[in-house]
Amino acid sequence: MGYYIEGPVHGKLQHICEKYKGIQIPKPYDFSVVPKDSALICVVNNGPFEAAAYCYNEQEFLAFKNDGTRPKKWIIVKNKKIIENDSGYKQ
Repeated sequence: MGYYIEGPVHGKLQHICEKYKGIQIPKPYDFSVVPKDSALICVVNNGPFEAAAYCYNEQEFLAFKNDGTRPKKWIIVKNKKIIENDSGYKQ
């Protein structure tokens, strides 16, 4: 199941970086590089809109990493709890 961060139709990367103090990073090679207290967000360009997905575990990360058909940008947010709250994530 996917969990997403709400925001503008376009410009989600800037929105997340400003609102959550996120930092854009290069495409991670492995989920283990994500600090335990941080959240990994993948912003996917779907053409008419962007989606900002919370990659909450390795399987979710691999699903976005291995989908090579759409442009993606990656963000780390150091406060994982606020992303979990705003995305509706449930453990």
